[in-house]
Parts: sequence; C-alpha cells; structure tokens
Amino acid sequence: MDAPWPYPFWIAHRGAGHLAPENTLAAMRAGQALGYSMAECDVTLSADGQPFLLHDATLDRTTSGQGLAMAQPWSLLQTLDAGAWHSPAHVGEPLPSLAALVAHARATGLKLNLELKPGPGDAVRCGRQVAEDLARWWRDDANPPPLLSCFEATALEAAAEAAPQLPRALLFESLPPDWLAQARALGCVAVVAHHAGLDARAIAAAHAAGLRMLAYTVNDAREVQRLQTASIDGLITDEVGRWGSAAS
Repeated sequence: MDAPWPYPFWIAHRGAGHLAPENTLAAMRAGQALGYSMAECDVTLSADGQPFLLHDATLDRTTSGQGLAMAQPWSLLQTLDAGAWHSPAHVGEPLPSLAALVAHARATGLKLNLELKPGPGDAVRCGRQVAEDLARWWRDDANPPPLLSCFEATALEAAAEAAPQLPRALLFESLPPDWLAQARALGCVAVVAHHAGLDARAIAAAHAAGLRMLAYTVNDAREVQRLQTASIDGLITDEVGRWGSAAS
C-alpha cells in the first residue's frame, strides 16, 4: 500500500439514502451538507444503454415505474418520480443519469463509490458501458476517479477491459476462502465486504497484499470502534447524521 489512498474514511450509503430518496442528487446533497465528501451509489443501464442510478433490478420500490429497469428506454425512465415514495418534500425528484451525477461530483468535489448493479444477465454490458463513459468524463480531473465496485466478477472484468485505469473493488457479503485470489485476479485496489464477516486478520491480509479493505453497512458505534481498531480503510454507513462531524 505504497500509494496514498485518495478516498475518505466515511462514505454515505446511497448518498444520504435515509434522509433523502436513495440514489438521487438530493441524497448526494444531503450527505454533503452533513460533511460527507464521498458517496456510495448504484449504477445500472437502461434498455438503450444509458447509465443511471438505481439499486433494485425493478423500478417498483423507489420510483413511479414498474417492472425491470433494464427493459425500459431512458426516454421513459427520466420521466419517473424517484422521490414520492420517500416523502412529500421530494415529490418529482428524478432518476439521475450517471452523466448528471458526474457533473455534480466534478462541480462539488464529491468522491464516488459506484456499485455496478447490472440487470439479470447484463453484467458485461453494464460494466463496459459505465467504464467507457467514466473514462471519457473523468480525464485530467483533480478529483480522484470513482471507485467501481461489484459483486459480479464479470462486470468488473468488462470494466477493466474498457478502462483499465479506473480503480476497482470486489464486493462480498461474506469472504470466501479464495477472496484474496479473486480480488488479485481482477486487478482490484480494494475489497468491500459486509462488516459482520470482517476481522483484523482479514484486514491485515488485504493490506499485506497491497489492497484496501472497506466495510458496509456500518451503523453501530461498537462496530465502528471494532473495525477502526482493526485498521479498516473505510466505512459505508446509513447513519450519516450520526457520523457527520467525523466525516468532514
């Protein structure tokens, strides 16, 4: 780990995804207002290849639309309400395109962890398109490029082929025996795992291999202390209001 890590310790989950509609620009602004300089958010593709922010494979939970997101063109998706489900204050909040998020990030200095969320069977297309777009948009920028993460190795492989210079992280719900070998094979700079499965030994193994270790989604003070003591490199949290003073 000779090179300095360009990302902050605290990362706002889905923006400030409890205070404002998750994966919207309103959520990004809410996190930044509380001192967060980095946000984790989810990126998927429309039917016609437009990257945009959405966590679920389907539209039903967080938008006024229905069905598989990847089956819809961007011309329809951009008209959906992605805020009314959250609260009356956010009625009419749109689904942001990745282009809109990048413009916001570059204008405000927001750092990004973009989790690739391909629709069913769409890992290669999603990884390739997101990486190609980011490689065009993030050239010669003082802000470090987004950290691309995914549970699906094939999406990260496609991203690596399209833009090998972009940093990548492999996601795990729990660490399998070969987690380190998988991350190395993909040329990752970091591993991101559920906090419950992490301990000092795993974090030290990542560090010894030249990788950073991040944890999601950490909302409990005792877990924060445990992982900090174990030298974790970053924490993704929903409790943005609770940790805001430390995030700035």
